[in-house]
Amino acid sequence: MELNGSVEAPKENPAPRRSLSTSPGLQYGALVNSVTSLTTPESQNPPISNRQAYVTMAVLCYINLLNYMERYTIAGVLLNIQTFFKIRDSTAALLQTVFICSFLLLAPLFGYLGDRYNRKFIMIGGLCVWLLTAAASSFVTESYFWLLALLRGLVGIGEASYSTIAPTIIGDLFTGGKRSIMICIFYIFIPVGSGLGYIAGAGSAYLTGDWHWALRITPIMGVIGLIMMIFLCPNPARGAAETNGEGVVAQSSYLEDIKYLLKNKSYVWSSLGVTALAFLTGALAFWVPTFLSRARVTQGLHQPCTNEPCDSTDSYIFGAVTVATGILGGAVGTTLSRTFRDKVPYADPLICGVGMLGSVPCIFIIIFVAASSIPATYVFIFCGELLLSLNWAVMADILLYVVVPTRRATAEALQISFAHLLGDAGSPYLIGVISDAVSSSKPDDLNWSFHSLKVSLLVCPFIGILGGAFFLFTTKYITEDSKAVLCLIEGNEVLNAHLSHLTPCFFCFVFCFKANAVC
Repeated sequence: MELNGSVEAPKENPAPRRSLSTSPGLQYGALVNSVTSLTTPESQNPPISNRQAYVTMAVLCYINLLNYMERYTIAGVLLNIQTFFKIRDSTAALLQTVFICSFLLLAPLFGYLGDRYNRKFIMIGGLCVWLLTAAASSFVTESYFWLLALLRGLVGIGEASYSTIAPTIIGDLFTGGKRSIMICIFYIFIPVGSGLGYIAGAGSAYLTGDWHWALRITPIMGVIGLIMMIFLCPNPARGAAETNGEGVVAQSSYLEDIKYLLKNKSYVWSSLGVTALAFLTGALAFWVPTFLSRARVTQGLHQPCTNEPCDSTDSYIFGAVTVATGILGGAVGTTLSRTFRDKVPYADPLICGVGMLGSVPCIFIIIFVAASSIPATYVFIFCGELLLSLNWAVMADILLYVVVPTRRATAEALQISFAHLLGDAGSPYLIGVISDAVSSSKPDDLNWSFHSLKVSLLVCPFIGILGGAFFLFTTKYITEDSKAVLCLIEGNEVLNAHLSHLTPCFFCFVFCFKANAVC
């Protein structure tokens, strides 16, 4: 149901909210409340206006942009960092791996806290940690690579709080088609921020002659985002958008939350697809600019980099392509979703699966064409990234409508942790290790350095095939799972409409939650 008016949130003395359970020992969704306790109260909570919801959305998008800019600034100046610290591919990849590992280890904690405590305060605390450690990492000197890696890990802790909780707030401000659009806009800033990270990193290194300045851009901009979050963002009630501002509450343990999610087949299969996408995009985003730079050396277009600053042409171009395909792909993916979701209930995972499988031939061509034609390689980079970008907003929307509101932060956190653990936490490092192993036979041959990275990148298309298959498996379960959640959220309206037929309504609820069926 889409809101025509405002979305409401609790203040100091909120009206009673819809309760999903009154005992933590009972199964989630058990019909243990009385009819009167489930009835909409006459007094409504002070509303969050449409204007405030849109302002909040703008602030969250701005911080998400900085989040991904900061994450891929390192990749934009990777050649400079390798030259500065005199490190090999596998060691350089540790910067991303350490960051992602700390990110994934803390995400479940923030998911647990986000389902139970004030989400705004949690994000503010995380942002403070992120800004301080990101700024500190820009002052590391040549002898302290280990300190740079440590600070990158601490940056991941700060970002984990935001990435886990922000999508759930959007889910509580908007619903229906409007929420799909807002989620699309929010997730478009993943590729846009990533692309700008390459450009900002390479540009600041070029202008200042020092790659350290690349790590100072986002902390400076982040202070503005922190101030806006403190003064402009509310903390909406969980499930506020679906319940006209009342919110939904439930008493359940963390173990019960996990059991619920593991039984949710749509959530499990789509999370596996997200993991494959994270592996693929993490590896390509980190290594493709370096791969193309080595391809130029192999073709005799450039000289190898021995002193800073290194040539950043491919960071600029790859960043621009990433921004363009992110915007276009996110818009196309959301448009396809809104067009076909009512006609084909499993359209969303189908779009994601087709996008991933369609990118596989492009990745193969990128790997083998780079040695002969850089322009042709960028054409297929554009096509491949466009197909992958179809997924970002759509897969996020899937989670929001197959998981009940009071467990969305936990679901986001576990999905992020799993996706990073088996995805982009290890994929850049794995590519680097394979590259070093292949190049060790001819360590001084520059052409062989390019060849070794080409061989290691062949892992990516096979992961793309797996990811596409996981999303296609999701199509089998998503219809029933989404309707079961809708049945739970709208259960109060069902009860109000059938007060004279309490027994059928009772069995409707039991059937919904025991069999994932439709009311």
